[in-house]
Amino acid sequence: MKKVDFDNLILFENEDYLVINKPPYLSSLDDRHEAQNILDLAKTHIPDSQLCHRLDKETSGCLVIAKNPAAYRHLAMQFESRKVNKVYHAVVEGIKEFSDELVDRNLAANNKGIAKISKDGKPAQTIFNTLKTYYAHTLVECKPITGRLHQIRVHLAYLKSPICGDTLYGGNPLYLSSIKRRFNLKKETEELPIMQRVSLHAYSIGFQGLDGTELFVNAPYPKDFKVLVNQLEKTS
Repeated sequence: MKKVDFDNLILFENEDYLVINKPPYLSSLDDRHEAQNILDLAKTHIPDSQLCHRLDKETSGCLVIAKNPAAYRHLAMQFESRKVNKVYHAVVEGIKEFSDELVDRNLAANNKGIAKISKDGKPAQTIFNTLKTYYAHTLVECKPITGRLHQIRVHLAYLKSPICGDTLYGGNPLYLSSIKRRFNLKKETEELPIMQRVSLHAYSIGFQGLDGTELFVNAPYPKDFKVLVNQLEKTS
């Protein structure tokens, strides 16, 4: 991955917090396979930076960074008391009509970083709403109440609505040839999926600042997610 300009990622900044639009394929924390990660980039901007939460490497969108220890503690308490409002957007397989659909299923993760529903796991709740249906896919709003590993992905798979591209949890890559009529691929060319990752984006986050101000930030779709939605719009 080419060198990331951290300043270009910033969506919001005050004296206590930064909210960035994390690009896909960039780890939140140190990754021995990668030359750069969000925390190291943030520390070049503010030396005392601490990540307040994480996003999976493939997931894009809102990520909050505390600029001082007091700000970190303040937001950590809000996460613990479930007062942080996180909204994700996902493109899933099938036509789904979710209206405040609550999935309340415990999750357990193994040592390989794969989660599954288990009565012996930790409590996990997510609320789902349909934003738009297309010919054979749905754009879904996902509101995680808890913050377990791969929670949204597993809960959507439980609803038989796996996220496009999420092969780990039963999703299939989405190819343009499957949704576009008269699609022609050049000879001896292998077709690639429209989006070469899990179709999940951390769309917004809301929390209380250190001074009591309610903060709310939206993250625009990255290019690949925008291209996917635009292609689906042509099938709706």
